[in-house]
Amino acid sequence: MSKNNFEAVPLNNLDEWEDDLLRRYPDPEAIATAKATEEYRNYEEPARDTVKEFYRLNHTYQTYAFVQEKRNEFLQFNKKEMTIWDAFDFLNQLVDDSDPDTDLDQLQHLLQTSEAIRRDGHPDWMVLVGLMHDMGKVLCLFGEPQWAVVGDTFPVGCAYSDKIVFPEYFSANPDFNDPVYQTKYGVYEPNCGLRNVNMSWGHDEYVYQMMKDYLPEEGLYMLRYHSFYSWHREGAYDHLLDEHDRNMLKWVMLFNPYDLYSKSPEPPDWKKLRPYYEELVKKYLPSTIKF
Repeated sequence: MSKNNFEAVPLNNLDEWEDDLLRRYPDPEAIATAKATEEYRNYEEPARDTVKEFYRLNHTYQTYAFVQEKRNEFLQFNKKEMTIWDAFDFLNQLVDDSDPDTDLDQLQHLLQTSEAIRRDGHPDWMVLVGLMHDMGKVLCLFGEPQWAVVGDTFPVGCAYSDKIVFPEYFSANPDFNDPVYQTKYGVYEPNCGLRNVNMSWGHDEYVYQMMKDYLPEEGLYMLRYHSFYSWHREGAYDHLLDEHDRNMLKWVMLFNPYDLYSKSPEPPDWKKLRPYYEELVKKYLPSTIKF
């Protein structure tokens, strides 16, 4: 795949749980303190004009071959080894230009998410999921453009759902005219399970692979599919799911409101929160992580 420098960097900045709780998802209105819930994920009139350009590039270049290339390149985790806190130092330089709801740096967003989860009394492993769910955005540290790191994810190697944000931009993707990739099942079998489906490349899969030895499966589903909005928000791709995916969907839906509605322009007090999170990270994770 070739891309010019403009398209490589197109944007201005880079910046035991009670059983009944599983049936009682968080109240978005209680989580959303900054604005009304219907004002989030506004792609018709996004606050920043980088959003549409981001998705044009994302939908143009996220091909099946590109995903295989990036999996081979980054899932060896041989780029760098560092502490979680060193990784957060990098994330402090990052603003996600695919997101129309916040322009805070990433550590502040992660703390807002994890603090909302903690306030609602969820187990500490889920608080850690909140803290870590966007850690995969360190891919930008290795020169990856944002369209290959952030944004909504979707299956590659099969027909695109019209429930994906800005589906019209797929017309420029080389896979769009491939007769195999544009059938309902594409390269997959009916109800094969999401674990056998290649998603568009980005931070979800990367952080899932990074954390898969340290967190319970429910938390790993939250990490791996939290950006797969056309599934967990719009109900698309049911034909690729197996029963395990359907059973795990409630966990992704439990997590999603915290990720989405906790965003606020008011930054958390990191100095006050740091001792708690240092102990939490130490409980579950090794001293250094390979990236």
